[in-house]
Amino acid sequence: MAKPREHTMRKGTGTIYRIEVCGELSRRYGAAFEGMEMETKGGRTILTGEVVDQPHLHGILDRISALGLKLVSLHSVPAEPQGCGQSETIGESERNRLKSLGS
Repeated sequence: MAKPREHTMRKGTGTIYRIEVCGELSRRYGAAFEGMEMETKGGRTILTGEVVDQPHLHGILDRISALGLKLVSLHSVPAEPQGCGQSETIGESERNRLKSLGS
């Protein structure tokens, strides 16, 4: 199992996101999610990487949808290790968008 590399991934001014989808994607999908680290386990794929702004995040979500993948979870990773509940929350419009992708 790969160790999370949260601190080494913070390159710019964006936010690090952890995106989980159903299915174990092959490395071939790496080009579709350039700049994101992929980890597969237990029938799921976890994409982790910096998202510079909301349009970038929407682009990733659009690719997930276009590939027919089911989104399991999406959340930001805190800049420093903190307890639960310290990461950013998703706004209502993002929550509605995620619901529509899961349909």
